[in-house]
Amino acid sequence: MAETNEKASSMSEHVESGGKFDSPVDSGSNTSLEYDEATVKRIKRKVDLRLCLVVSLMYTVCQIDRTNLGNAVVAGMGKDIDLTGNHYSTMVVTFFPFYTLFQPPMTVIARKFGPRYFIGGITVAWGIVMAALGLVSDWRALVGLRCVLGLLEAGFFPSCVFLIGTWYVRHETAKRLALFYLVGSALSGFGGILAYGLQQMEGIQGKAGWRWIFIMEGVLTVLMGLVGLTFIVDFPEDARRTRWFLTDREIDIMIDRVEKDRGDAHVTPFNLKEYLGFVADWKAWLFAFNFGMTAVVIYAVAYFLPIVLREGLEFSVANAQTLTAPCYVFGAVLGLAESWVSDKYKTRGSIIIINSLVEIIGVCVLGFAANNSVRFFGAFILVGSCLANLPACLTYQSNNITGQWRRAFGSALIVGSGGVGGVIGSLVFRNQDKPHYRPGLYTCLVAAGLTIVSVSITTIVMARKNALQKRSGLVLEGTPGFRYTL
Repeated sequence: MAETNEKASSMSEHVESGGKFDSPVDSGSNTSLEYDEATVKRIKRKVDLRLCLVVSLMYTVCQIDRTNLGNAVVAGMGKDIDLTGNHYSTMVVTFFPFYTLFQPPMTVIARKFGPRYFIGGITVAWGIVMAALGLVSDWRALVGLRCVLGLLEAGFFPSCVFLIGTWYVRHETAKRLALFYLVGSALSGFGGILAYGLQQMEGIQGKAGWRWIFIMEGVLTVLMGLVGLTFIVDFPEDARRTRWFLTDREIDIMIDRVEKDRGDAHVTPFNLKEYLGFVADWKAWLFAFNFGMTAVVIYAVAYFLPIVLREGLEFSVANAQTLTAPCYVFGAVLGLAESWVSDKYKTRGSIIIINSLVEIIGVCVLGFAANNSVRFFGAFILVGSCLANLPACLTYQSNNITGQWRRAFGSALIVGSGGVGGVIGSLVFRNQDKPHYRPGLYTCLVAAGLTIVSVSITTIVMARKNALQKRSGLVLEGTPGFRYTL
């Protein structure tokens, strides 16, 4: 057993370094494959452009659509829609139950129908819903449309994470997940600037500026959905349907690399017991908890930072709308740099802990400093660290699960927990707490602290199991030679 494990581990390390191979691939042929690092890099570059770049651009509109309520409020939505009491918080929070509950079935549907048609189709659908938000006049109608929006968006993020994971070996995923999430988040940070520009359409066709924010961003989303329908790649074993993208040999090489890395390149028939079996793994819940607590901070920032800047720091409307953009750009740069370090040195948990510590510092500076410029610096590092932490949490989980259906459920579970975090984050900054918003700040502090505790527990336990695997050949995750990435 130990000899088998060492062989599998050695093979995994070899594939990550881009070495040559001579092994059969189950692609309809019994011939052997030989390929070198240059060939692998060329194929990965193709997949990066067709997969990671396209879904990151689509995620831009996803982020803008999900969080533009704050910009609409600053643009004057309260003049036409009754936002008294808890109406605004209700509009924000009703998105998340649907977003959370529909995560697991959505990954199964994406697997069945193919990611290109599924992801592109739901993007077009929620773009239509987004445009409809600009046409209603009652807050209850807005609540209903936000529920539909949550249901449709439930299929996007976990399906993209699952799809990216099927194309790359474990120690290549951090950069790709970071590209997917952080490029989208950085560009969506300019949503405030976009909203401010669309707000200037005030009076056109007799519609208020805040309505044009929803309408025009909905049109943009529909266009991006059509781009997805055209360009998103399918799962590796289905990619032969688009022969102009990759040759059969190139597809075989990518499948072979994943098979050697973690042994789950080939999808098995759907089995509900196997799919839900990951529920019994305690690590699954801590992985999800890490992501959920990070999401608390991210959504609190996304929904309320423009309002906090306007009312708490007394920024002008223009500054409150536009000065969030530099924060998101910083988060993208930080996250991409960390993902490079994370892949190079094969470290995951330490990145999450460092980001969580910076989140704590950012919350303290934003909430308790006396000078507004210093407080904005706190917002700057808070946004940057929590954005960088989300792809780190995704990679930490993705690297430590084997089996396609377990990975599919894991993607749904972790992103679903992000929906729970969104519910919390959307409720803690209450109107009655302005201008200091202490309960919201305290919640963000607690969430960052709990993330540190959770990651420390899983990392320590997995490190001990890795040591046992090295000494005695213990089989981890049902895969000989597999070791956790800490």
